[in-house]
Amino acid sequence: MAEASRIFQTTLLPTFSSLQKPRLVSHHPPNLAHKKYQTIHCLSSSVSTSDDITTAKAATTVTQMVPWGCDIDSSDNAAALQRWLSNNGLPDQKMAIDKVEVGERGLVALKNIRKGEKLLFVPPSLVITADSEWSCPEAGEVLKQYSVPDWPLLAIYLISEANLQKSSKWSNYISALPRQPYSLLYWTRAELDRYLEASQIRERAIERITNVIGTYNDLRLRIFSKYPDLFPEEVFNLETFKWSFGILFSRLVRLPSMDGKVALVPWADMLNHSCEVETFLDYDKSSQGVVFTTDRQYEPGEQVFISYGKKSNGELLLSYGFVPREGTNPSDSVELSLSLKKSDKSYKEKLEALKKHGFSASQCFPVRVTGWPVELLAYAYLAVSPPSMSSKFEELAAAASNKTTIKKDVGFPEIEEQALQFILDSCESSISKYTKFLQASGSMDLDVTSPKQLNRRLFLKQLAVDLCNSEQRILFRAQNVLRRRLRDIRSGELRALKIFDGFRNWFK
Repeated sequence: MAEASRIFQTTLLPTFSSLQKPRLVSHHPPNLAHKKYQTIHCLSSSVSTSDDITTAKAATTVTQMVPWGCDIDSSDNAAALQRWLSNNGLPDQKMAIDKVEVGERGLVALKNIRKGEKLLFVPPSLVITADSEWSCPEAGEVLKQYSVPDWPLLAIYLISEANLQKSSKWSNYISALPRQPYSLLYWTRAELDRYLEASQIRERAIERITNVIGTYNDLRLRIFSKYPDLFPEEVFNLETFKWSFGILFSRLVRLPSMDGKVALVPWADMLNHSCEVETFLDYDKSSQGVVFTTDRQYEPGEQVFISYGKKSNGELLLSYGFVPREGTNPSDSVELSLSLKKSDKSYKEKLEALKKHGFSASQCFPVRVTGWPVELLAYAYLAVSPPSMSSKFEELAAAASNKTTIKKDVGFPEIEEQALQFILDSCESSISKYTKFLQASGSMDLDVTSPKQLNRRLFLKQLAVDLCNSEQRILFRAQNVLRRRLRDIRSGELRALKIFDGFRNWFK
């Protein structure tokens, strides 16, 4: 079983297009005083159309935590959620919420569970989708008029229902959600630069945070500012969007049997991840509920797991906020950055070929413990190819982007050594960055005058150290493979040269 981070687990950002499996969020952020937000006022007729909020203000507004959810995963919250689910149609379960080692809180087997058994059966009435009924129908109608996509629509829905607190149907569910998880949405740019400096996940994190801010600013300018009575800024602001998107990124699932509909599934999102299972959630038409089918048996007291997908440790950190214990994730990989050299005589021609296929001079490719993709090798061949191979530039660029009909095996024996050396140089350059970070990680200037901030910094550093160790481990393996291959090539060339010299001396 893949262990979660040795200290905590968090929620992080997946891409808008790549929806992930749900997981329990079980962090204990500092318990601060919270401002109570105003209730949304639903209008029966007209709405205001004032547009006096600026984009700049959106980026600097409310910095407090939201007044919803829970700070601590208490047994009372868990019991209240379980009662609410049962009272609203959730059938008797073979699992219950309990404290666990992996995830701190998860679903634990109450009875013997067989391999191949269907569990959960969460009815559609307890599933939140873009079609869910709004407590404030006017707000929902406005958003549909503007054709707001499912992701931001659900984010707004969650904020709207959370703000109503006890008046919302989903009050008990929202009360069990984390108030402020240690999400990458809450990492500052300085923290990303400092703790993720060696990993390519840093760039993806920055991109996703930018996407959330951009989505909020777009909605604020196009919709919220025109309907301030329905979407008051004290409720619908950047901080509440960080919270709602953080919940969606860590818990939203796509249900294939419901035409790929995305949904929040209370109860099911208490399940934690294991790299050793492959079962996932889906809608079961026969039982008319969201279920999963176990791929192993469980005894009473054992935690029951699902899979969030075959993801690398970096992707799990990015999307869910935990790093499996080093060496336990068979799907682990690291992003290796390759770049054309500007000193290359054919730099412009190669760059032009790459641009035709959506690539730039620098590109990242996944390296796994089991090897690297043919696209990476094709890029390396392109990077080291001499001007005499200019007719092959387009073909190699297409192969690097996986937009080609040529056979997968890319091979040019005359430049294979240079291509492998190019990959090895990039690999060793990345290893040096990890080594530098790991060596410095034991002597960071922690602020001991602020225990709460100290805990946060220790937590972030631990996540970064766990990730760097796992990614560096893969690079070390790739380095060894490359060195052996280069040694074989060079020893073969040396043998051939000796044979040639022998023949030459014989003829003399």
